[in-house]
Amino acid sequence: MTSTLPSYDHGTSTTKLIGETIGTFFDAAVARWHDRDALIVRHQDIRWTYGELGRRVDALAAGLLGLGLEPGDRIGIWSQNNAEWVLTQFATAKAGLILVNVNPAYRRAEIEYALNKVACKALITSPALKSSDYIAILNDLAPEIATSQPGQLNAKALPHLRTVIRLGKDKTPGMLSFDDIPARGGNAERSRLAELADRLQFDDPINIQFTSGTTGFPKGATLSHHNILNNGYFIGEAMRLTPEDRLCIPVPLYHCFGMVLGNLACVTHGAAMIYPAEAFDALSVLQTVQAERCTALHGVPTMFIAALDHPDFAKFDFSTLRTGIMAGSPCPIEVMKRVVAQMNMQQVTIAYGMTETSPVSTQSSTDDPLERRVSTVGRVQPHIEIKIVDTEGRIVPRGATGEFCTRGYSVMTGYWNDEEKTREAIDPGRWMHTGDLATMDDDGYVNIVGRLKDMVIRGGENVYPREIEEFLYRHPKVQDVQVIGVPDPRFGEEICAWIKLREGEAATDEEIRDFCRGQIAHYKIPRYVRFVDEFPMTITGKVQKFVMREQTIKALDLKEQKTA
Repeated sequence: MTSTLPSYDHGTSTTKLIGETIGTFFDAAVARWHDRDALIVRHQDIRWTYGELGRRVDALAAGLLGLGLEPGDRIGIWSQNNAEWVLTQFATAKAGLILVNVNPAYRRAEIEYALNKVACKALITSPALKSSDYIAILNDLAPEIATSQPGQLNAKALPHLRTVIRLGKDKTPGMLSFDDIPARGGNAERSRLAELADRLQFDDPINIQFTSGTTGFPKGATLSHHNILNNGYFIGEAMRLTPEDRLCIPVPLYHCFGMVLGNLACVTHGAAMIYPAEAFDALSVLQTVQAERCTALHGVPTMFIAALDHPDFAKFDFSTLRTGIMAGSPCPIEVMKRVVAQMNMQQVTIAYGMTETSPVSTQSSTDDPLERRVSTVGRVQPHIEIKIVDTEGRIVPRGATGEFCTRGYSVMTGYWNDEEKTREAIDPGRWMHTGDLATMDDDGYVNIVGRLKDMVIRGGENVYPREIEEFLYRHPKVQDVQVIGVPDPRFGEEICAWIKLREGEAATDEEIRDFCRGQIAHYKIPRYVRFVDEFPMTITGKVQKFVMREQTIKALDLKEQKTA
């Protein structure tokens, strides 16, 4: 039922926005929580206090200046989760360098595009991750590296790149070693850092993250100190983080989830950042939560499902857990309930946002009723405005579905060197159009019902895959489910459910449809059911529905329907 209230809200707060750069704020945090645990990286056997982290960040920042890098220069990082990534995040902020997050899943064409798009002057790279040999990819792309003096690269394919810095103990011709960088910063560079602390402004761009579109080239969302420092702070506030908290962070650092919801939420509250492994592994998460007595845990829904369904799950102690965030993709209600009941996360929160908004716009709070926390993405964050609009840009009444838009300190400065795409995303009123379909209730709680492009139109009926997915999660044999639309000559589109069954279970298409009959509208019952072992995903755990659609069309020999 719709209401007469408009779907608009704004986050009021007696807490002011932080008017500082990340570097200035970080220095104050180091002084305040000097002897407390700051960073624990289990797979590297690293345990640093805030004082130790601060010392290493300063040394690295001075070393980067010693390489001849200047404020505003872009420096990429292409690596899995590790201590060096965290050091680089804060050191670049102090030096006024713009950190460019490179997806660890990128291959040759993608790394070439990313480095050239934003004119990276330096790149910090891991030697390898899983099946990716990063050093081999770089040498293939820029064979000049091997014969160049470190720091003096002149490569045809990467014309802006001058310096490649590699992680690890080994040496590579033409590359500097990360561990040697701090020694390049002397007294002059440290004096320069102190000067920069006064000169850098909080609206300066500090981070570029590539957003992967389903079509076209990725766009470089450009974020400022002000964007991500404040967002990290208010995310931590919603979780009620304190210096007593210990946050387990298994999500990737190259994404906002790791570096903002993880690192910046911790640093703004004096909490400990704890990394269980270089990439997500359910067992390492369970072991870390118990061994480090973690009070908070972050993850996308697929990570929580993997942890809950791990064969050794029952052997672990979750008594210290209190809060955390489930985000990154729609959070199934049944999974949320299991996290609360079985992992002791009574104060788990849901956060919703996108890279372009630093990223969080709405979040549930720890004292929201459980039903609200498991069924919505919470309410608007402080100092942010939100509205839900129809296709003509008019605000819809509460309860009605429309596109979610947000405005405020969190909206990116724009897409790097792409005014046209920036104008498409941010309208003249500075509203960021997210492309997500949402509703808002009378109390201001928001529910994300799908993506504009994921909405299925079957015989003139708008069908939101999320609604069907939530229903199918109730089936006792279903572990995970994703619903898409596929072409149909009669209805335009038909419903297809990809289902991952629980271990040892078997089911038929008809059994799934029978479960739906009489429970959901006939036009929402999946015409096609595919039982799968996994879904195509990005490295951050987001399901790629456009890939599912392509694979289904091919497997079922369907024909794309022509539209007028």
